[in-house]
Amino acid sequence: MTRASSRFLTAHAADLPDTIPFVGPEALQRVRGSPFRARLGANESGFGPAPSASAAMRVAVDGNWMYADPESHELREAIAVFLGTGVGNVVVGEGIDGLLGLTCALVLARGDTVVTSDGAYPTFNFHVTGHAGRLVKVPYRDDKEDLAALLDAARAENAKVLYVSNPDNPMGSWWSASEIEALIADLPPTTLLLLDEAYCDTAPAGTLSPIDMENPQVLRYRTFSKAYGMAGARIGYCVGEAGLIAAFDKVRNHYGINRVGQIGALAALQDQDYLTHAVGLISRARTRITRVAADNGLAALPSATNFVAIDCGRDAAFARRILEETLARDVFIRMPGTAPLNRCIRVTAGMDAEVELFAEVLPLAMRAAHG
Repeated sequence: MTRASSRFLTAHAADLPDTIPFVGPEALQRVRGSPFRARLGANESGFGPAPSASAAMRVAVDGNWMYADPESHELREAIAVFLGTGVGNVVVGEGIDGLLGLTCALVLARGDTVVTSDGAYPTFNFHVTGHAGRLVKVPYRDDKEDLAALLDAARAENAKVLYVSNPDNPMGSWWSASEIEALIADLPPTTLLLLDEAYCDTAPAGTLSPIDMENPQVLRYRTFSKAYGMAGARIGYCVGEAGLIAAFDKVRNHYGINRVGQIGALAALQDQDYLTHAVGLISRARTRITRVAADNGLAALPSATNFVAIDCGRDAAFARRILEETLARDVFIRMPGTAPLNRCIRVTAGMDAEVELFAEVLPLAMRAAHG
């Protein structure tokens, strides 16, 4: 940025680092000059949306001259029925990422403290920094977010916000519903819990705690990007106490929702049979990735998500070499960015052909990484 252009920015904006939370596969392909043969790094679902949702979106394209319903009323109503809440307890946004940004705009004043896990979802940190919040990071423990330590930090730091994902990204670990309920019960009275449940649909039974619509200390975030297979549609939703949810109308982009995605999400929600089928395919792919890791002397971590973290058994530099050698062989994967999590690589549960290509490439990548 030039001095001439920076003079128009706020002092805070001018001081922000030039940060991109994730480098997309498209950017990597532009540098490479060729496409990847397998896209197993962005935690998308290559199994795609329900055929009923795809059909609804194809029909909706011809009506794309219209704006989306700015209230997302039909979709919010369907989500409310699905969850057993009121319509006023649901807000729809541009994926969980967009909703997290709006939340930061609503609740963070300059310098307010936000507690999160060190190595957790970096886009959330991006929003906190952008809204002048103060990040306090708590290390993972045994490759899981440390709920007790997070609570201790929230108390010690007088945190305005505590961010927890269950199941979590990037390790795929999860806590039981009873443990999340205990966390909620022990929240400091001035702390708001942001509970990111992006991977709730692939989690085992007993993971999701009941939704309490009367508790103003908890916001829960869910999405159609993962198991529903609609990452490109950018439709997520947040559920919480009605007064807090109503505040989103003060800051959200009322015409920011993709109309085709809005209609597709409604159809997808109404096709739970397909969701069950897709979750089964994801589970099968996770099992196959776990077996591929074992065949190569590596340990896959248990996962409740649509990806598998694989412990490469050494340090971050070794994991990085495996990552780079895998990318060089046309398979897109990622790795966590923070120690000690960055001893791992992370592989999305993809379609059979892509996972088999990963199985073919991994031993070659490992041999090259060993030098």
